[in-house]
Amino acid sequence: MKHIRNFSIIAHIDHGKSTLSDRLIQAADLIAERDFKEQILDTMDIERERGITIKSQAISLPYTAKDGREYTLNLIDTPGHVDFTYEVSRSLASCEGVLLVIDASQGVEAQTMANLYLAMEHDLEIIPVINKIDLPSADIERVKEQIDEDLGLDPENALLVSAKEGIGIEETLEAIVTRLPPPEGDSKGRLKALIFDSHYDPYRGTIVHCRVFQGEVRPGDTMRFMSNNSTHKVEEVGIFRLDLIPLKALSAGQVGYIVAGIKTVSDTRCGDTITLHDLPCESPLPGFKVVKPVVFSSIYPIAADDYEALFVAIEKLKLNDASLTYEKDSSIALGFGFRCGFLGLLHLEVVQERLEREFDLSLILTAPSVQYRCYLHDGAVRIIDNPALYPDPGAIEKAEEPYIRATIMIPERYMGVVMKLCLERRGEKSSYQYMKNRGIEMTFELPLAEVIYDFYDRLKSATQGYGSFDYDLIDYRESDLVKLDILVNGERVDALSQLVHREGAVRKARHACKKLKEEIPKQMFKIAIQGAIGAKIISRETVSAYRKDVTAKCYGGDISRKRKLLEKQKKGKKRMKMVGSVMIPQSAFLSVLKTDTN
Repeated sequence: MKHIRNFSIIAHIDHGKSTLSDRLIQAADLIAERDFKEQILDTMDIERERGITIKSQAISLPYTAKDGREYTLNLIDTPGHVDFTYEVSRSLASCEGVLLVIDASQGVEAQTMANLYLAMEHDLEIIPVINKIDLPSADIERVKEQIDEDLGLDPENALLVSAKEGIGIEETLEAIVTRLPPPEGDSKGRLKALIFDSHYDPYRGTIVHCRVFQGEVRPGDTMRFMSNNSTHKVEEVGIFRLDLIPLKALSAGQVGYIVAGIKTVSDTRCGDTITLHDLPCESPLPGFKVVKPVVFSSIYPIAADDYEALFVAIEKLKLNDASLTYEKDSSIALGFGFRCGFLGLLHLEVVQERLEREFDLSLILTAPSVQYRCYLHDGAVRIIDNPALYPDPGAIEKAEEPYIRATIMIPERYMGVVMKLCLERRGEKSSYQYMKNRGIEMTFELPLAEVIYDFYDRLKSATQGYGSFDYDLIDYRESDLVKLDILVNGERVDALSQLVHREGAVRKARHACKKLKEEIPKQMFKIAIQGAIGAKIISRETVSAYRKDVTAKCYGGDISRKRKLLEKQKKGKKRMKMVGSVMIPQSAFLSVLKTDTN
């Protein structure tokens, strides 16, 4: 165990975490130069295109230190986005230390702080790494001051690295060996291992990624998951290189995988404890919780014939993504589909893109919503995430919506515009503190429904890209909720209904009506597009009709003749409107989601 180091790399988005991982893998000679590609641990196309890590990976790096000893460095990579904070916390629980990567030109940002606090909660050894020192805009001294003032770490211990150019990689590996503690644990004790991730293999079932804290596990053992008491026979254990390398046993201190013929990923919960069925440990490892979806949206196929294909696609995707939840749903306007739950808006975008790319489907998503609690007069409590299931307003005693605590870090000059943006989104209990050389850290309590949509984009625009943002859920609070319906030609379109706060209802209704007016094609009769709360109309736009010039054949003569023809045309249009139905194009549903002021 003295020659094992378990560590993780944490950073704000785009500070060079994946590039640093690449250089460490190259330094360990795990891959030939000709086979190497950037972001080697990121296996999805979307991760490569966007430059983000969505699915965490693990890899064991062999390293010969300057003292001549052989070490095994277990790198447990973490996702970089706030949606996946729980997965990051479980990865950190599997480590003894972390490399905290900070961009030399950007400095300390909101998620740098959030990740630092997560690492401190697990009492980990922290090595600050200043990356991108080769950039012309790099200001190393300023970043060192921030490490001292804002993070409370010793700036003299910070490593100076350029992952892109390969500068400082040898020093980083040496620091991991010398400054991070080796794992502790009794390999003769009862098995206690933490699941920090899992992935699905179509031939072997779910492959569990785990860190063994105590005891050992071998092929042939019967293991048990402590959260749901399910038992499985171990078929193979091993460690991660770029491929899976089988071993005879995994013992205390090691990070590796277990194959046990588990059918679905949802059977293996992130953060769960593995023990042996015959000799169980006394108590599970702390910190386990079941991850609950936060954002909900309905997914429908554009072509009704693709419903079966969508069902198969979601089932396959669920095998690889345990945090995705779904149930069958239907809409008068869009037909049959699925109501899905996601960890956040990025997770929603990733699932949509994977369904469209990997399964060649064309999809429509309804406006994302959050879970509301409705307390009814008869004492019942209803959890609502779908506007279609919203109870009758007369039966509701009060409604509650989830709130978050948002931490926003900005240069001082943007304080006014960010304050205005947060107040527009019903922000409250604001506080801020000045940070040396770093501007301001602002804290707001905001309704989650106001943030999930386009808040991050608006913040980036308002601060010219300098603002950084992190949040965590705090509680549910009472709110004045209303159901906003959109009516087209007098008929309610259920797929466009939204649950909104009464204050913002008129603004959102006007926005939706305006966007629909641009998208719905003209008919031979006028089309009224209305936003309504119950029976009260709060906004309206009208798509004007095609007009045939029935008076073209009249020249000169009495005006009454023209009037007679126009009256006849008017009656015909009225009769047509009574029987005419409006086809809403697919682009109209998407246009309501795209927002400039929503």
